[in-house]
Amino acid sequence: MENQVLGKTVENKQIKFKSYIEGIPKETDMELKIVKELNLEKVSKGSNGLLVKNLYLSCDPFMRGRMRDFTGSYLPPFVPGEVIEGFGVSKVLDSDNPDFKSGDIISGFTGWEEYSLVYNTDQMRKVQADDMPLSYHVGLLGMPGFTAYAGFYEVCKPKRGDYVLVSAASGAVGQLVGQLAKLYGCYVVGSAGTKQKVDILKDRLGFDGAFNYKEEADLDKALRRYFPEGIDIYFDNVGGSMLDAALLNMKIHGRIALCGMVSQQSLSNPQGIHNLFHLITKRVKMQGFLQSDYLHLFPRFLEDITSLYKQGKITYLEDMNEGLESAPAALVGLFSGQNTGKKVIRVAHH
Repeated sequence: MENQVLGKTVENKQIKFKSYIEGIPKETDMELKIVKELNLEKVSKGSNGLLVKNLYLSCDPFMRGRMRDFTGSYLPPFVPGEVIEGFGVSKVLDSDNPDFKSGDIISGFTGWEEYSLVYNTDQMRKVQADDMPLSYHVGLLGMPGFTAYAGFYEVCKPKRGDYVLVSAASGAVGQLVGQLAKLYGCYVVGSAGTKQKVDILKDRLGFDGAFNYKEEADLDKALRRYFPEGIDIYFDNVGGSMLDAALLNMKIHGRIALCGMVSQQSLSNPQGIHNLFHLITKRVKMQGFLQSDYLHLFPRFLEDITSLYKQGKITYLEDMNEGLESAPAALVGLFSGQNTGKKVIRVAHH
């Protein structure tokens, strides 16, 4: 079936990046373009490339960093006028790569478009056929899930009975951190930005407690209410005032995993942190990390998380948008908390 489309001419919708930004992304920073006639030709011999049909695309906060004119990060900036790229799940239509064949389902970096030519296949992986939803390979079984897994076990170094705070707790990463902590025997409280999300944390994800940070005039008091004896682990997805309040409430030898700074309105003019002295007095370890530092653990992660999910011990919330044209609004919405769970774009039905 895959080979039957080769040689055909198709339309290819694309989301292109317009120009570099300083603050929060806007929909107008991206534009929908349509290539009216794309000829689906065989991949050039010797290119090691893949021709793929994109099925699901991932919206992730780290993509904002690639919209800045800044080259000192772990990924290069997007190129104005070019197609945006991100994590996706795709079907191989043609391959010049010995590791992949026509018909394979793969996950990794791809373009925000209906069809892509992919030449950088180093971190592409084949999705094994099972009864897990394909979209989970950009969520629960993809980068966000692995970020939660590596961050919690390798950076936070949990101990049974630890008191754990998770910010942005209903998001793609936070929801799994909280569930893993509960399974480990920890007491877990999550913060979120709406009553609906707070209810989900307590009723569906099994958190011991949850609060709406927007309704708390004093975050220090809120944390003292939930953690009268202090916090052992803070898994930080937001930075800013929540991190500052957590620093006041850490226990001696507490651990803080810095995963994201989604609260920062401008990465070029960031909000300062005031309570770092508590790192000294309480001997707290605060560490930033990237999931890519721990890729040697990925096979174990896939096995562990798939098993837990199939046993019904964890659940995963997805927030699915239909159609590539919805992608800019979906990405922008991450920064105002419009998503509940992992934001995914369905480009095509498989």
